[in-house]
Amino acid sequence: MNSRSNLMAALLFCLLCAFGSAAQAGIEVVEFSQPELRDRYQSLIVELRCPKCQNQNLADSNSPISIDLRNEVRALLEKGLSDKEIKAELVSRYSEFILYRPEVNSSTAVLWGLPPLLLFIGIAMLFVIRRRSKVVTASSSEPSKTSPEELQRQVDALLESQKNSSIEEKK
Repeated sequence: MNSRSNLMAALLFCLLCAFGSAAQAGIEVVEFSQPELRDRYQSLIVELRCPKCQNQNLADSNSPISIDLRNEVRALLEKGLSDKEIKAELVSRYSEFILYRPEVNSSTAVLWGLPPLLLFIGIAMLFVIRRRSKVVTASSSEPSKTSPEELQRQVDALLESQKNSSIEEKK
């Protein structure tokens, strides 16, 4: 049993060494000249989209382009640019796609206006359908204005036509 325990301990040690170093490699340490730049950096990389990953921000992505963009954001912060200037710089290079919340302007009007418009159309359609179903229900629940004698004549005529058609089929 002793050799088996030693073997398991050695295997566990190898696994910890192999995967422990990989876990440490994923942590990015960014140094700034001023402590307030760190907060601005964190908020910016959360607001900016990775151009390659599309559904991840720069903070969550590990693609090479996102690493480069995080380094660029850090360099622009150190140069003293404002958040708005940094976003404008990145938009000029990557278009407004890089922003998770693009500004409302003529090129993004459809993006911002279409969802409320579709919601309004959907609610209006539900209202119209509901109103029509109430009209149909109300008209079908009204008593018939046809006299009972007239109804009896219609039933007799239908039965007679059915009887005639079945007689002709037998021939």
